[in-house]
Amino acid sequence: MPDNSFFRRLRTLSQEDILQLIKNFLAICFGAVTVAIGFSLFQVPYNLAAGGITGVAIIIREFVDFPTGVTYLILNVPLMIIGFRYLGRWRFLMRTILSVLIFSATTDFLYFAAPKYLAKFPLTSDLLLSSIYAGLITGIGSGLIYRAGGTIGGTSIISRIIQRKSGIPLSQIYLTVDGMIILGATAVFGWEIALHAILVVLIAGMASDFALEGPSVVRTASIITDQPGEMAEALMSQLRRGVSIWEITGGYTRQKRSMVFCTVNRSQIFELKQIVSEVNPEAFVVIGNAQQAIGIGFRQNKRRKKTPNWKDTPAAVPAETEKGAH
Repeated sequence: MPDNSFFRRLRTLSQEDILQLIKNFLAICFGAVTVAIGFSLFQVPYNLAAGGITGVAIIIREFVDFPTGVTYLILNVPLMIIGFRYLGRWRFLMRTILSVLIFSATTDFLYFAAPKYLAKFPLTSDLLLSSIYAGLITGIGSGLIYRAGGTIGGTSIISRIIQRKSGIPLSQIYLTVDGMIILGATAVFGWEIALHAILVVLIAGMASDFALEGPSVVRTASIITDQPGEMAEALMSQLRRGVSIWEITGGYTRQKRSMVFCTVNRSQIFELKQIVSEVNPEAFVVIGNAQQAIGIGFRQNKRRKKTPNWKDTPAAVPAETEKGAH
């Protein structure tokens, strides 16, 4: 019996949901084109088979004179059929087939058009430079696709199915699968190409995380103090940030103390240190990185209907005092 729940949900979407779908659609298209640019202009000319189905397509191209984009599309067809069965049916297929088609078409177009219309192709004769830009561009494009809820297909489909069935961490599966493909590329292209391909994988992972999550501009401060009331009041009045106060017990002294927790922007760290020094110089402070903060004064929840008072919300601030803050 066919699963029509996906199509039923489509018919009941609100105008806001439809607008979000269009934004995601455009983001997936832009991300797929970006990945194709990095792959066609920097990986394919130097046979940088950096794992995945793209790596397999590059290896096949060494033996069979066939367009890399078409090869990638053909190899993805059985994987998408399997993914349709195990990873969400129509919801999975709609998010995957778009990026796969755009990536395949753009890859072959760029690869055949670039030598004709670029003054110099490849763009650089430096293999290391090509590896770095391949990782950066493909990573950013992949991150944009993931951020829009899509997937670029390839070995990620198999990896996710194995993870669901076996419980093995996804990172270990990716490492094993990509490692086997890079090892195969080593036998075909040699160790130097393989070492540069590993560099592409590492840089692409970091660039993808950056595009997916954005820069870390938020800091958290845990302040252990004997003057929690004065500390909280100073932080709220001077930084315009809400705080949380917890009663804690010292592990060594067994003494009861208080911990004041506060979330601030990176630019407010110096001022926070000054406030702590003025209120309670003996306080113990731990400042940590946070990837994102969602709520009043930071990144807003789009579906929020009611805005509570900032004093009642941890790490909160009135919107008009922090325009432009992330």
